[in-house]
Amino acid sequence: MGFIEEIKRRRTFAIISHPDAGKTTLTEKLLLFGGAIQVAGAVKSNKITKTATSDWMEIERQRGISVATSVMGFEYKDVKINILDTPGHQDFAEDTYRTLTAVDSVVVVIDAAKGVEPQTEKLVKVCRMRHTPIMIFINKLDRPGQDPFDLLDEIERKLHLKVTPLSWPIGMGPTFRGVYNIFDRSLYLFEPNKQRVEPGIAFDDLSNPFLVQYIGDAAHQLRDDLDLVSGVYPEFEVDDYLSGRICPVFFGSALNNFGVRELLDCFIRIAPTPVGRDAEERHVEPNEEAFSGFVFKIHANMDPNHRDRIAFVRVVSGRFERNKPYHHVRLDRKLKFANPTAFMAQKKSVVDEMYPGDIVGLYDAGNFKIGDTLTEGEILHYKGIPSFSPELFRYVENADPMKSKQLAKGLEQLTDEGVAQLFTGKTTGRKIIGTVGALQFEVIQYRLLHEYGASCRYEHITLHKTAWITSDNKAMLDDFKARKSSFLALDKEGRDVFLADSPYALQTAMEKYPDIKFHFTSEF
Repeated sequence: MGFIEEIKRRRTFAIISHPDAGKTTLTEKLLLFGGAIQVAGAVKSNKITKTATSDWMEIERQRGISVATSVMGFEYKDVKINILDTPGHQDFAEDTYRTLTAVDSVVVVIDAAKGVEPQTEKLVKVCRMRHTPIMIFINKLDRPGQDPFDLLDEIERKLHLKVTPLSWPIGMGPTFRGVYNIFDRSLYLFEPNKQRVEPGIAFDDLSNPFLVQYIGDAAHQLRDDLDLVSGVYPEFEVDDYLSGRICPVFFGSALNNFGVRELLDCFIRIAPTPVGRDAEERHVEPNEEAFSGFVFKIHANMDPNHRDRIAFVRVVSGRFERNKPYHHVRLDRKLKFANPTAFMAQKKSVVDEMYPGDIVGLYDAGNFKIGDTLTEGEILHYKGIPSFSPELFRYVENADPMKSKQLAKGLEQLTDEGVAQLFTGKTTGRKIIGTVGALQFEVIQYRLLHEYGASCRYEHITLHKTAWITSDNKAMLDDFKARKSSFLALDKEGRDVFLADSPYALQTAMEKYPDIKFHFTSEF
């Protein structure tokens, strides 16, 4: 198969939602239809030892939530699908925001009973800013939920999206009979507790009296609903979806395998093939011959037995080849990769080549940071990978003096992943962890113990904000450092950071030292 054909058959997307909307369950069922797994994990039931394929970290299994982005690639109907299952929990939104830079489209999962929830609003806002094509899956139709028209109104109002249904539910909860697929004009009947999916029944003409034989009295309601749908919502056009102007909506029940295959079949037909990316220097198209890609995620200890650190690279252009030297733009040096990997959650397989849209895992000995670019020699810096100033802070103390080396290594590697930042007090030498969400402290403590054998405890610190400081006025900078020495720290790169203990302290520092720049993201 030729280079262009390989690009055209790829679909790379993320699944996003509020926690508990069924995102990880939907991911499982997509993998099941793709033949990538044989049995879906029971995400919620603690009585069952199987767990979701995408939730592979021990802490995820215990809590029943996703705390790290998982990458899964599989083939379905000769289409190469790359799914990125993201954390729904708001404390890990930063990981999700970065992941959205590496995909070409998203599927948003919404709980039919709860409707649009706050985390969904935040994530969709990021997608809207990037004009990312969005497909919506309204889940849990087998349980009592809101009226479908009310749900669609809420989606349009809260998410500021224009929607058009491509399937329509017949009843809901105890009265749920199935869905009518508007996209392929077929009827799909629902049978509770039946995991096997029956093929659809072709129904071009809903006025056909035979419809009553399948769904009884619900036939009249379905006809009325679909008349209203065609009058209220715009007709679906692929170009409108690809440009982010309209979002197709599907209804189903991921737990019961219902509506998932129809979503997948439609997705591979209409979803975008890999698209280009903007670098600071120029726009890069996927069909360019020279390879380029960027690191959007780093994960330590995917295999705790081997202490491996893996950088996740989105291939933007050209063909990535094993054992070929590539230029690391930030370090200005050549690197070769003997074991580039493709992912199926934590299962990895060595690959010889990857194409635009693919996510390749590179074993990393500390060379990579999030946002780094690899090329065949051209100087490129891909844009739009966000970094957030921490909002919560703790002193981290060693709880086991015999394991100080393990603690230092664990803190170094885990904060490289980008879920937290590490600072060292200039006068005290004390380590400070800054995060965006409180749950990250718990995850770091857990992973330090179980992956590095290091125990730590946290101590409270009163901090409002951290700001990196730079200035061309050396005398002013030296004066600031002398007067504020007890409020200064170094980050992992050895850069000066001001630790403001209150909004007032930050404001007065900025007013008193006008020639000093206070940076609130680490990219400057």
